[in-house]
Amino acid sequence: MNNWGKLIGVSLGPGDPELLTLKAHKQLQGKGLWTYPIKKKGAESYALNIAQGAGLATPDDAQALTFPMTRDQEKLAHAWAKAATELLPTLKDGRDVYFLVEGDASTYSTFAHLARTVTGLEPSIEIETIAGVTSFNASAARLNEPLALEGDAMAVIPAGYGVEVIKQLISEFDCLVLIKVKPLLDDIINLLESLDLLQYSSFIEKVGAAEERMITDVATLKGEKVNYLSLLIVKNPNRIKGEMIKGCKKKETTHD
Repeated sequence: MNNWGKLIGVSLGPGDPELLTLKAHKQLQGKGLWTYPIKKKGAESYALNIAQGAGLATPDDAQALTFPMTRDQEKLAHAWAKAATELLPTLKDGRDVYFLVEGDASTYSTFAHLARTVTGLEPSIEIETIAGVTSFNASAARLNEPLALEGDAMAVIPAGYGVEVIKQLISEFDCLVLIKVKPLLDDIINLLESLDLLQYSSFIEKVGAAEERMITDVATLKGEKVNYLSLLIVKNPNRIKGEMIKGCKKKETTHD
């Protein structure tokens, strides 16, 4: 039997320290090693800032892990491997490692890649994930608008899938959440304009943070550079309720 420590993904919510769960807050007062992601050496960590905003003191031995902002899979794999290798001695000594994650650790998060890489090096290491509030749930709450009602269909995708995919999904779902919209924002705005859906769209940037922006007149963002931590919520009031989503069969229900 080994005495390896656990790798724990601690979700912190999207930016508002008050959205930190009691479980996450309690976990970060434990004796594990704090680790947090940065984009490059010397950069600030958004996740760490959230934890500090919740009144948690950063331990002296907290460790930054560098994950570059790139789609180059080779560079990303190298970063995950380097981080995993750096954490193994601590885990081998039986000490838990906390990886701080903005938003939710199971939703488009680096934590999943790190956990997979760590267990690839040592399969007996236990992984734990502490759930958190996602950016799109927090954004809907700030807008005071439901993401989905009973009978609605909803999808969440990175905007990087491209305009054609976005156009198709808009026709199939009542609500489409587009995350990481920065690179394609102007193209998406043009698409929404052509579909007459601008009035049913909202833009939210760094939700819950002091720098939060909410824009309901999305057309005004054309030509503007926005933050990486931004998303669009698009509603389609024209979708016929009960219409089958492509590739899915409608479930038949009976009533006695």
